[in-house]
Amino acid sequence: MSEPVWLVVGLGNPGPGYAGHRHNVGYAVVDLLAERVGGRFKAHKGRADLVEARLVGERTLLAKPKTFMNLSGGPTASLRDFFKVPVERIVVVHDELDIPYGTVRLKRGGGDNGHNGLRSITSSLGTKDYLRVRVGIGRPPGRQDPADFVLKDFTAAEKKDLGFHVDRAADAVEALVSGPLEVGQNTFHVDPS
Repeated sequence: MSEPVWLVVGLGNPGPGYAGHRHNVGYAVVDLLAERVGGRFKAHKGRADLVEARLVGERTLLAKPKTFMNLSGGPTASLRDFFKVPVERIVVVHDELDIPYGTVRLKRGGGDNGHNGLRSITSSLGTKDYLRVRVGIGRPPGRQDPADFVLKDFTAAEKKDLGFHVDRAADAVEALVSGPLEVGQNTFHVDPS
């Protein structure tokens, strides 16, 4: 009997042209987790870059799909099938327009709220009951189209404390892997200041 495994999927768009965008905050969180465990991403045949590591003592796969955001579901389902990961051990880290910049929220299930990455994952997994670490990026200013807003870099003011928020989101992933959802929610659903 093999040891149960966690799959943590950070959402983003591949390539240096997208690296600093709000939509890529999921990649940033998974990059930080890989750094914490001293892991290096390697290409996996499931169309994702992958680090196999121990995160808070648990066997964990850190993944960044190599497809564009709206096709994230294919690589996620491939990894689930290849490593036989049950849905209750899948964590998706993504940007969230509907919570304030810098806020971190944890939940299981729910709708996609217009997020094409989540829509793709829900469709490919055939369920919405996976865990989510939602990293708030705030609403676009004025009448800016949300689709344009998520594909822009963080502002200079936001970048000043972005590292702190990415760090908290990485801590939130570790909380989900190490204990029940409710404990993580009690920790992260409070104002960090």
